[in-house]
Amino acid sequence: MALVACPTASIGTTQHHDAHIGIDAFPSQVAENIYFCGFTSESSFGAWSYLIVRPQSEGGNVLVDSPRFATQLVRKIESMGGVSTMFLTHRDDVADHRRFAERFNCERVMHVDDGAARLGIERVLRGNDSIKLDHDLLAIPVPGHTRGHVVLLYRQKFLFTGDHLAWSPNRETLTAFRNACWYSWEEQTRSMEKLRDHDFEWVLPGHGRIHHDSPENMSANLERCIEWMKTR
Repeated sequence: MALVACPTASIGTTQHHDAHIGIDAFPSQVAENIYFCGFTSESSFGAWSYLIVRPQSEGGNVLVDSPRFATQLVRKIESMGGVSTMFLTHRDDVADHRRFAERFNCERVMHVDDGAARLGIERVLRGNDSIKLDHDLLAIPVPGHTRGHVVLLYRQKFLFTGDHLAWSPNRETLTAFRNACWYSWEEQTRSMEKLRDHDFEWVLPGHGRIHHDSPENMSANLERCIEWMKTR
């Protein structure tokens, strides 16, 4: 799976292995109807992308950030219902978004402050207030890593965080990336405080570790993250 997912094809083997085992593993289920796409893209610095699988009656499938446009992955996504919406958290992780949009005729969602208009995005988000995309999807603008960064909260349970927030196994708490903040660390700290208003059980980042815990423990870890950010 690592060989197949590597964005730069840098992983090799000393013996022959059937690559189809890794290819067929993606999208890989994370929990419930949430899948990790694999096939990361060098143009997105190897960032992770996810697929939310939903019936059309609930708005259809959502692709969160863009994986590499690999034929095997595209076919698997087609068999799972295609893509109705592509949510792009920020400008770093757009990868092959145009090719996915053309293939699936999906609506792309992105914030204006990260170049949505220039990229030809169909649904452009504006301002810093949370925006309800549909019954289960809430877009929360969190400027900091980039000016137009947005996280996506699904069913008040799954938080897709792009490059805003991840789990640190070393510190054993939630964290942000001080040395990979391209816009404003002060703004990112303030944006992190906005997440206090929301319950979530999963953090699903573009970089860093996935983490699952109770809403209460996630809230406590978020507080630790905010206090740590204020000292950096």
